[in-house]
Amino acid sequence: MEFSTPQELKPISINRVNEYDVKINWKNGMEVIYPARRLRMECPCAVCVDELTGVRRLQENMVAEDVHPAGIDPVGHYAIQIHFSDGHNTGIYTWEKLVDLGKKLTGNT
Repeated sequence: MEFSTPQELKPISINRVNEYDVKINWKNGMEVIYPARRLRMECPCAVCVDELTGVRRLQENMVAEDVHPAGIDPVGHYAIQIHFSDGHNTGIYTWEKLVDLGKKLTGNT
């Protein structure tokens, strides 16, 4: 997934694919489907990641297999906040974070 300008970091659409997954169409033409549980496991908030050490606190066994977005809200012009079915909603997913995760999911580095 290549982005040559900061302007390309903006998605043109964010939609649910099914009960569990989120699809983002990026301005550069890339389309990435983000599995909901993976998004939950990648939450960058201070509850899930230690602010001082960067060590992930959230463990696989702490997240239900069927967790899914109950809502998605924009955060300014740079991110989204996902409200998950398990009640967690403090993570802010920046476009940069979603691009990096998209690269991992699609095998593009």
